[in-house]
Amino acid sequence: MNPLLDFSGLPRFAEVKPEHVAPAVEQLLADNRALVARLLADTSVPTWDNFMQPLDDANERLSRAWGQVGHLNAVMNSPELREVYNANLPKITQYYAELGQNLELFNKVKAIRNGAEFATLSTARQKIIENELRDFRLGGAELPEEQKARFMAIQEELSSLCSKFSDNLLDATNAYTWLVEDEVELSGLPADERQVAAEAAQEAGKKGWLFTLKAPSYGPLMQYADNRALRERMYRAYVGRASELDNAELDNTPLMAQILKLRAEESQMLGFANYAELSLAAKMATTPQQVMDFLRELAQRARPFAERDLAELREFAKAQLGLAELQSWDVGYASEHLRQQRYAFSEQEVKQYFPEDKVLPGMFKLVETLFGLSVRPSQAPLWHESARFFDILNADGRLVGQFYLDMYARDSKRGGAWMDDAITRRRIPSGIQTPVAYLNCNFASPVGGKPALFTHDEVITLFHEFGHGLHHLLTKVEDLGVSGISGVEWDAVELPSQFMENFCWEWDVLQDMTRHAETGDKLPRALFDKMIAAKNFQSGLQTLRQIEFSLFDMRLHCDYDPDGGCDTLADRPDCGSSRQATPPAPEGSAPPCRGGKTILQLLDEVRNEVAVLIPPAFNRFPNSFSHIFAGGYAAGYYSYKWAEVLSADAYSLFEENGVLNMAVGLRFRDEILAVGGSRDAMQSFVAFRGREPAIDALLRHNGLLDEKVVA
Repeated sequence: MNPLLDFSGLPRFAEVKPEHVAPAVEQLLADNRALVARLLADTSVPTWDNFMQPLDDANERLSRAWGQVGHLNAVMNSPELREVYNANLPKITQYYAELGQNLELFNKVKAIRNGAEFATLSTARQKIIENELRDFRLGGAELPEEQKARFMAIQEELSSLCSKFSDNLLDATNAYTWLVEDEVELSGLPADERQVAAEAAQEAGKKGWLFTLKAPSYGPLMQYADNRALRERMYRAYVGRASELDNAELDNTPLMAQILKLRAEESQMLGFANYAELSLAAKMATTPQQVMDFLRELAQRARPFAERDLAELREFAKAQLGLAELQSWDVGYASEHLRQQRYAFSEQEVKQYFPEDKVLPGMFKLVETLFGLSVRPSQAPLWHESARFFDILNADGRLVGQFYLDMYARDSKRGGAWMDDAITRRRIPSGIQTPVAYLNCNFASPVGGKPALFTHDEVITLFHEFGHGLHHLLTKVEDLGVSGISGVEWDAVELPSQFMENFCWEWDVLQDMTRHAETGDKLPRALFDKMIAAKNFQSGLQTLRQIEFSLFDMRLHCDYDPDGGCDTLADRPDCGSSRQATPPAPEGSAPPCRGGKTILQLLDEVRNEVAVLIPPAFNRFPNSFSHIFAGGYAAGYYSYKWAEVLSADAYSLFEENGVLNMAVGLRFRDEILAVGGSRDAMQSFVAFRGREPAIDALLRHNGLLDEKVVA
């Protein structure tokens, strides 16, 4: 039996092969289209049981099978798997586009909404139907028939372009390595980081120390290496990934231009002025202007702190490090040395207290204390030997959910950290279907037979993804469309994840998750106090950086004309780029200049408005901005800051009542995690907090309320 067509339990990852993908997809699509035809031919009054439920069942089978393929493509990428994934992605996209455009299906859902049964349905099912009606409208169901083919073609092309963007970035990241043959060049780099690089070189059949652009290799080098030339080399390679400065075959620039054009066309077909309006139709925020006003207000509050941060950093770099001019490849290095001088500790020192075999049990103990849960290792077919599987149990021993944990970076795995759903909770004839999640990170693997060591930032990342996982796993909703994270507004989905981050700064929590790698001692109180003192170190700069990305994303999808400017700087060097002055191109060598902006010029505008630290002209950040070009955050990157307001204010209730207060924890579980998308996120927040959110908790948590700081 094709393992992708087995829905009786957990995915059979050990058996899934690339040749299983196409037959599974073809069979499921054929089955689903046959079901849709039967549903449309049924002349009886549509109800939940005879219409919504069978369609849900069919689409869940397709989602679960394709979800396994997408997951494997992200964590065990290979040429063979990539080929079948990209070959079948348009088929999946076409099917969902067909559903979204089907006016007969739309009318059936409207009939349920307007029928007598609607009032008798549960709140969750009513919400699903309202969401379905919205999604049909956004899916083009009301478009004139002559426009539907074009709308569907846009969806298919967008899915292909976004997948290609991700592939290019992965390939560009993997393609670059730098071998250091003289250990003198590694001055400043901690011993364990040198060992990782030495093992990487050995695996590649080389002598020396091999560095890559993956986070566990790139990050520590930029932070600790005294060799400025080495830092510059790695920085240039990193910020030029997937651009014309790297490899023309992997250049994401034309993909970005086409993605933006198609999103603009799609939006206009649906009656929206721009893609940002379309994106916000299913979010908490209501208009692009509301989002930009929020971002600019936050930028105004953070700017004095950021200016102070930068002035201090430049002065320190000049006086203590001999760096007359602070460059982008110096920022991480200078910041770490300033942190060490000011707070008398280094991140490397802290890292020694966070071994994996202590961090995980400590995190699990926290959710036991807060939510009355226990987490136990379990067994399941896995895709890689380093992946693991866990059960989450209620206090009475009942299974609540399960999750996979894949923490280490490797060549076959895309960068970053993310959570995804494998199976969603719902009621089926045999009872409740257990929800299952994937939790993925990109930390350095264990070295020398010892447990992996995590930086405190990596611990925060782990808690963040676990928060997403809890949101998916602790739902009590029994209908797919609003169970777990399904149906949750995108700008509220980060609330549980950012909420969990706060506990990484609590003494009582860290006591249970720290042990020195050599001595076995717990984290000393004196070092913890230094960490707390340094918690908001450069928070002004960090806040403006997130706002820069968020505002760039919103403007890119709101007031940027993708048809107005050149696709690339190379198209017309005389196109008015603020980044370089070059003579006009010879006549006939390029298409006529349309007089508009490039994507990079728009980013320059945003930086000039909100940033205080401006990267060099060769920085090609948009080419690796996979969140908005390949990850579902288009016109939604602001969600991180938006949800941070919610999470900080939610956490303040714990601060007021005791951060390990189970009563408050159970209230959070019941009012935020358990309800999933069955009600509006604002209603859930008010039910938990007793009022609407306020920005003050976020500013306080980030140390941005010091009245002594003036512009």
